[in-house]
Amino acid sequence: MVKMMKKIVLVLAVFFLGGSLIAHAQEKNVWKSLSEVSYKVSEDNFGELYVPVFSEASKKLEGTVVEADGYIIPFEGMFKPEHIILSSLPLAECFFCGSGGPETVMEVMLTDPIKYTSKRVKVRGKLVLNGNDPEKLMYILKEAKLISE
Repeated sequence: MVKMMKKIVLVLAVFFLGGSLIAHAQEKNVWKSLSEVSYKVSEDNFGELYVPVFSEASKKLEGTVVEADGYIIPFEGMFKPEHIILSSLPLAECFFCGSGGPETVMEVMLTDPIKYTSKRVKVRGKLVLNGNDPEKLMYILKEAKLISE
C-alpha cells in the first residue's frame, strides 16, 4: 500500500512539474504578450502619429530577459550582422512586406554578429519597450544572443 501511494505521488509530481515546465516555456516566447498593444493618436513637429499603448503583460516583460523566435528581415538595403530586425512572421507576411502589424517585429541588438539565414532563428535578450522614438521599432531586444537557428 505504501509503495502504491509513493508511485501515485511520484506520478502526480511528474505530471504537475511537466505542466508547469510547458507553461514556463510558452511564457518564454514573447510574441503573444507583445501582440497585446493598442495605439493612440498623438502629434509631434511633423504632424499626427500613432503611439503604442503597451498592455500590462508587455509592461511586466520590460527589462527582463526574453526569448523570441522568427525570421531575419533585411533592412536599409543590407544586412547588419549585429543589428537585425526579427519578425514573428515570414518575409512575405511581415510588417514591412505583407499584412503583419508593427507588433510582429522587433529590433535585435546582438552581442555577437550572426550570418543571415532565411530560416527561423531564436534569440534571447533584454526587452525594451519604445513608445517615444519614432525612428526605432516599438520593441527592442538588447544584449541579445542567438540561441538556435
